[in-house]
Order: sequence, then C-alpha cells, then structure tokens
Amino acid sequence: MQRNYWFILAGCLSIAASLLHIACIIGGSDWYRFLGAGEQMAQMAERGEITPTLITLFISGVLATWGLYAFSAAKFIPRLPLLKFCMLAITAVYCIRGFGGLIVALFPNSYQVQHLGIEFVVWSSLICAIFGVVHIVAVKLAWLDLSSKPTVIDAAK
Repeated sequence: MQRNYWFILAGCLSIAASLLHIACIIGGSDWYRFLGAGEQMAQMAERGEITPTLITLFISGVLATWGLYAFSAAKFIPRLPLLKFCMLAITAVYCIRGFGGLIVALFPNSYQVQHLGIEFVVWSSLICAIFGVVHIVAVKLAWLDLSSKPTVIDAAK
C-alpha cells in the first residue's frame, strides 16, 4: 500500500515540536519565557535547577516518540507495537489539548490563563488543534491499514 503523506506530515510536526523543546533547554530562561513555559520555569532555569530541563526533556521525548509512531503509520519506518491504539491516543491527546485549550481560553480567570497568559494558551492550543486535525485526516485515510496485522511478507519488505 502507498505511504500516507499525512502521517509523514504529522511525524514531522511532532519531531519539530520535540526539537523546539530541546532548543528551549539550550536557550535557557529567555527561551522558556518566549515559548510561554511560565515565569516559574524560567526562574528555575535561571537558578540552574534541573527541574525545567527534566520536564522539558520528558515532553521532548514524548513528542519524538509520537513522531516515530506517525512515521511508522506512514510506513516510513518499520511498524511499531500497538500502532493503531497509539495513533488514536496521540490524535486524541492533540485534539483534547488543542480544542480544550481554546475553550479554556474563553475563561480569563482559569488557572491556565492566569499562570501562562492568554497568548500562550491560545497559540499553543491552536498549534495542538492543527496537529490534531492533521492526525485525524491521516488516521481516517489509513484506518483499514492501521487495523491490519503485518504479515511475514510485509515484515520482509
């Protein structure tokens, strides 16, 4: 079957987000502030605390893994375990984070808006919503293929 280029796009988006998180670690407190991680994270980074680095590395690792799953679904790399389940879960997380965040942005007294700022909540939510829509299209186009189990012939390719 032909590669699903929507999944390749989805994988590239997740990998780009992962690399942006790594850049945040390298860039330090100014990058944490610019990218909206919150003043508390920026101040911890300024003090040389390990917490912002660990949190950001964890998020980066999750996003990179999601990128690999999208590449696997696109048949760009070998099939990863639980592919269909993982692609559904990843799609759900992006959509919930994206569209849920946009709903939260309607409430200026919410915790997220108060602590992260309306600009960060809106922009990060829009980005996640776009990622989610790309994943929805990719999953819809590949639904039957995601459901099929790889055969011995497929594994040899």
